[in-house]
Amino acid sequence: MVEISDSIKRVQENINSACARAGRDPEDIKLVVVTKSATIEAVEEVVQLGFTELGENRVQQLKKVSAQISDVLKEKEGNSALEQKIKWHMIGHLQRNKVRQVLPLVSLIHSVDTLRLAEEINAAAVKMNIFPKVLLQVNTSNESQKYGVPVGAVVHLAEQIGTLSNLRLVGLMTMAPLTRDKDVVRACFVRAAEIFVEIRGEKIVGPYFKELSMGMSSDYEIAIEEGATILRIGSAIFSG
Repeated sequence: MVEISDSIKRVQENINSACARAGRDPEDIKLVVVTKSATIEAVEEVVQLGFTELGENRVQQLKKVSAQISDVLKEKEGNSALEQKIKWHMIGHLQRNKVRQVLPLVSLIHSVDTLRLAEEINAAAVKMNIFPKVLLQVNTSNESQKYGVPVGAVVHLAEQIGTLSNLRLVGLMTMAPLTRDKDVVRACFVRAAEIFVEIRGEKIVGPYFKELSMGMSSDYEIAIEEGATILRIGSAIFSG
């Protein structure tokens, strides 16, 4: 069984290598550790190692794990400051009826893919007097089974979301297909980066539009090479 600390070290080394190839600063890459396959003990170890950006795919699991980790850290003397540093990311599909449960828990929602969902988040945010940060999920692979905004509709949806008072659209998210064909994976990331640049160039979003969430355990090095600022990595850390 590979130690989690060794797995994280290997991931960091790969991130550094990819940044070197792309002429990028590793400090510009945010690693979100996806906890869906991990035990609470394993998640605690990751946090103790200093990795406090955590992601979950499902709302119920997010609520459960965030509460458990908070309790575990509070029980141990000297960990209150560490517990305060944890930032949760909602990276999976979000149903409109779950929005109010999620908003108090997360620092970033990666998976906004319709105007109706954006409006629901905004309406809840107005009532809570908060300004949640969101990413538009783009279906750059054009896979029918995947969530995400069709490529041709992204700019228009970004414009619409830009009119919502309490939402902060800070970037885009995409997922490449599960394939060994690196050219197919790279093409998806290249397309997301092109749309990202186009939206920034059109000046339809504010200066906080800076994030490109793409790259998972199987393809994060390619994602870095194509401009990712946020990686979502789980199995490469918890499964060795």
